[in-house]
Amino acid sequence: MTDARRRSARGRADVGALARRQLELRHVIMFAVADRVMFVQLKTGYDTDKGPAWISYVRFSKSWQTAYWHGKTLRRGRGMFDANFYDVDTEEEYWLSGPHRDRADTRYSDIRPEIDDDVHQAYEAFLRGDPLPGREHG
Repeated sequence: MTDARRRSARGRADVGALARRQLELRHVIMFAVADRVMFVQLKTGYDTDKGPAWISYVRFSKSWQTAYWHGKTLRRGRGMFDANFYDVDTEEEYWLSGPHRDRADTRYSDIRPEIDDDVHQAYEAFLRGDPLPGREHG
């Protein structure tokens, strides 16, 4: 193979590597996520607002249509009676919302959520008046 052909082949390889890297970056950007401190309540199998609840970090897709929580993939659903997300594997329904400073996260019960260890400090600061992480500007 001549030197010119080697340089040409190397250039194509470099272009291919660059194209693959751009595709990888585009994939990362497309699936950029936002982590939020959220109130999460299981609705399936329980009367209104009587299911177990958590204050947890929830990771959202860029479109906010998919949430990742406790190893579950939750999708935003429409037409559900008392829920706004469902588990794609089990079809269990959940209610996700921002926590309330007055701790009145449920409408019709006095269920107190379990607070995950990794969110405890941020949640306590929120209850004292600080903004939630990621929500400093609204």
